[in-house]
Amino acid sequence: MGLDYSYEIFVPARNVARTLAALAELAPRTGRVPPLEVTLPGGVPLVVPFTSNFASEPVDCSAGGTLDLDTTIMFGVDDAVRAYVEGGGRAPGPGPGPGPGPDGLGRAGIGYIYLTVRFASAPHPRYAALEFTAATSRMSVMFERSASVRTVFTGLAAAGGGACCVLDTESDALQVCWLNGRTLRETVPGPRFPSLDDLAATWPDQDP
Repeated sequence: MGLDYSYEIFVPARNVARTLAALAELAPRTGRVPPLEVTLPGGVPLVVPFTSNFASEPVDCSAGGTLDLDTTIMFGVDDAVRAYVEGGGRAPGPGPGPGPGPDGLGRAGIGYIYLTVRFASAPHPRYAALEFTAATSRMSVMFERSASVRTVFTGLAAAGGGACCVLDTESDALQVCWLNGRTLRETVPGPRFPSLDDLAATWPDQDP
């Protein structure tokens, strides 16, 4: 069994379209797949430069549930990202691997990252959860080691008006990377947050 580390960000459910639009801005500018039409809960239309289950047919999530996307994201090149790309790391599936290297902004692609959007998260139904899962064990290790990767996901949480970003390394505790507009390093369970419910209790907009 390989490693399946993931970053998960929690945003108000009404902000999913805003968050996915910010995510689309992180996609490569060249070699894009055909646009994917997505209908979000409430009938909100959105077009993203990704695939869903490696296909580009329209996806209807108007009734809620989950949305699965195969994303490609550009990251700033730090030591961990450079080691991964130069080591030939790539995510399985059709399409390109990490690419030739940094673009004009000093960013590099790392291959596919699998995204599952849950429009009503387990910690709080008024919040959606966007879970970005590494496709390989080597990518999982890079997720944990790279400050650049962490910055991209905490930045995406901020851009989506989110409350929280956590890293799941398949251990006994989640790493809290960002909470209510501030970067931090805490764990769940831990002294400050004994459970995920205690963490979610700090998020704003709790009232129905």
